[in-house]
Order: sequence, then C-alpha cells, then structure tokens
Amino acid sequence: MAAKTKSREVFVCDQCGNESLQWQGLCPACGAGDALKRVTVARAAPPHRALTAGSGEPRLLSQVAEQDEPRIPTGLAELDRVLGGGLVLGSVTLLGGDPGIGKSTLLLQAGDTLSRATPTLYVTGEESLRQVSLRARRLEVSGERLQLLAETSVETLLEQAVQSGARVLVIDSIQTMFAANVESSPGSASQVRESAAALVRFAKASGVSVLIIGHVTKEGIIAGPRILEHMVDTVLYFESDAGSRYRLVRAVKNRFGAANEVGVFAMTEQGLKEVKNPSAIFLSQHAQPVAGSSVMVAREGSRPMLIEVQALTDESQGMNPRRVAVGLEANRLALLLAVLHRHGGISTAGRDVFLNVVGGVRISETAADLPAVLATVSSARDKPLAGRIVCFGELGLAGEVRPVPYGEERLREAAKHGFERAIVPVANVPRRPIEGLEIIGVERLTEALHGAF
Repeated sequence: MAAKTKSREVFVCDQCGNESLQWQGLCPACGAGDALKRVTVARAAPPHRALTAGSGEPRLLSQVAEQDEPRIPTGLAELDRVLGGGLVLGSVTLLGGDPGIGKSTLLLQAGDTLSRATPTLYVTGEESLRQVSLRARRLEVSGERLQLLAETSVETLLEQAVQSGARVLVIDSIQTMFAANVESSPGSASQVRESAAALVRFAKASGVSVLIIGHVTKEGIIAGPRILEHMVDTVLYFESDAGSRYRLVRAVKNRFGAANEVGVFAMTEQGLKEVKNPSAIFLSQHAQPVAGSSVMVAREGSRPMLIEVQALTDESQGMNPRRVAVGLEANRLALLLAVLHRHGGISTAGRDVFLNVVGGVRISETAADLPAVLATVSSARDKPLAGRIVCFGELGLAGEVRPVPYGEERLREAAKHGFERAIVPVANVPRRPIEGLEIIGVERLTEALHGAF
C-alpha cells in the first residue's frame, strides 16, 4: 500500500523564490513588497537511489581517475566555442535572451544537427507541433530524425524522454513547465525552481544533455529565482543591439569551459548563420580616415576581436553637458574625461560627449580606456588618428597607461588584419617584433596622445 503524500503551505516570493513559513509585507530576502504568495507544496517521497547523482561512499580526491568529459558537437562551431567544445553528457545548459532574439531558432537548428548523431527530443510548451514545423520549414531544417513533443508537464516529458531513448533534451521554455507537486501557476518562482530541479536530477542520473530556454525580465536577467542559474552547469545569454542583425551568445557561467566566451551569429531569413570573422563586422569601412574613430583589440573569452570605438563631442545646448556611453560603462566615461583633463590638458567642459561601440558589443574590460580617450580627443580636435592604427590599454588616475592581459595575441590579431601601427602599454610590447606592425610602447597618457596624432 502506497504511503500517503502529505502537503504543507509556505509563502514563496515571486521575485526571488525565497520561502517563508508565514506571510509578511516585505520579502525578508529581497525586500520586494507584497510578493509573498501562498503555495501548497506536496512532500514527495525521497527520490529513488537510481535517480540521484550520488557517488556512494567518500573517496580521496587523488584516487579519482581523471578523464575528459565526452562531448557532442552541435554542428554550429560558434555555439560549440561558447560551450567549450560541445555538449557534455549529463550537463544542463540554460539559454536566456530577449523575446524574438533567436533562442528557439538557435536550438531548433542545433537540435536538428544533433539528431543526426544522437537521439534528440525537442519539447515545446509555447507552440504547437504545427507551428514548430512551419518555423522549421522556413529555416530549411529537415528534421528527419528530430523528435517533437508539445508538453508542459515535467513528469510527462521526462517519461517520454526515457521511452524515446533521447540523449539530448531541449526544453522551450522553462517558464511554461509545471511540476505536479507544486500548486502554483507555470512561470512562478516556485514552479520554475521545482521544474528545473527535476530536469537537473534527470540529467545527472541518466547522462542526458538538457538544453533549457529561459525568458528574461526587463532588467535583462532570466525570469524566475536566481537560484535557477546556480542549479545549471552552463548559462548562456543572447545579446544584440536594437535593429542589428548580429547576435552575440555569451557564456556567463560554464563548469566545462571558459566563462565570457563569445559566439557571433547573423540573423537571416534562413535562421542564424555563423560569423567566421567577427572582426570584419565591428569595423566601419571608411574610404578616408575620419575624426572621432579608434580601433581596439578586445578580448572576448579566448578570442581577440577588432572593434571600433566612436566618439562625438559637440557644444552643449544646456547647462549640464551630457555624457552618454553605449557599449561602455557611463561612470567609466566620466572618469576617463577627468583623467584626460587633468593629465592630458584637454577639457571637455561645456561639451557633450557621446561614445559608442560599433556593432552593439558591450565591453567591460579596461583595455577600452585608451581607445575611448583617443577617439574623444580626435573628435574634439576634428582630426583623425594617424594612419592605420590600433590601440588598447588601461588608464590610471595618475595618467599612467597600464598593461592588459594577452597583449601579444591582440597585436598579432591586428597585424593579421593589415594594421600598421599600434599604441600599447610598454609592458605589452612583445620581445620579438611582429612583422608589418610598428609597436609604440607608452607609459603616460601624454605619450599616447603624441604618438596617435
């Protein structure tokens, strides 16, 4: 005779997923007002030993055999780069992004390629099978071996995954799934957490690779409790500038590869196409040198990329000059303008300063300091930088130019694309010269300004 399943009532925050035993006006974890909702949770029986990822008795770390994690290529080289070489068996990958950016398109294309090598099940909770078929036809995806299932019950889809023998499971999306033991609507914090937990347990126990699509909030983070990102092995984010046809897939967490790795795609009528040479799309093709433009070599994951930084200065029409940065941190721009005035002798008081990174890329590394300052000075003087020049380096508050990681790799990437001169920190000057590239090492901002003009 089966044991009776007991249930309990808790109050779960819609914003962060924190549980409380009694209702409160403010969530004790995140402080959100009127966010605690009553939820009845069934106390399920302890999971069967076969469904857990336990390793039995403790073992010494030195006695654990080292072996490479087996990977499954997705057929998309840019996606494999972000994942660290392909899908790891038993891994759980979460893909987030704005509506319409191409999450379902990417995983449908990858699922079709994966299905030719291993059994793959694509589960949709947002569309009917006919809608997925129409989209596949538009994308010219044959889908001869790709299995489709329209289902929102986690328990049911896991049963179907076992019966079909799938080794790759695609969930579109986690916000539409629900677990039977949670009495709340799909998309709530508790449902997202419990559904994801069930998928993670299944992946670790069976060795099935699970790909999950997640919607994002207006703040740009994946909807649901933040614990969702901690539960999975890999978190990928789609990035794109408004109106741009290019898409960046960035890994913000990866237990099987490098974080901050970036893959570049172009959105076309036939779906997402890989961009083999990303540097070419981030450089404007000017017939003649123009003022207010500089080129830097950014380091995105393990890949150096040439990116153009543009600046525009103009007389302010108001009392407070504007400082606008697109692709760079606005506070960083204000700091750089202060350093430029104090140690470069160039004032931007009374002038609006607009800074933009071409291609919708967001640069967080400090290597963009020197290119941003040189582009600003070029615009203020209405004078382009001298020749085909590339630059990178961090600026300190004392006016010094500090080195950045992987300097020689950045310089070789610039030489490969035909650049003739480079202004870099002295510490980044390689010991051996690079053919076709004149390298100018600088220690102070004044030296960089002199070399650039």
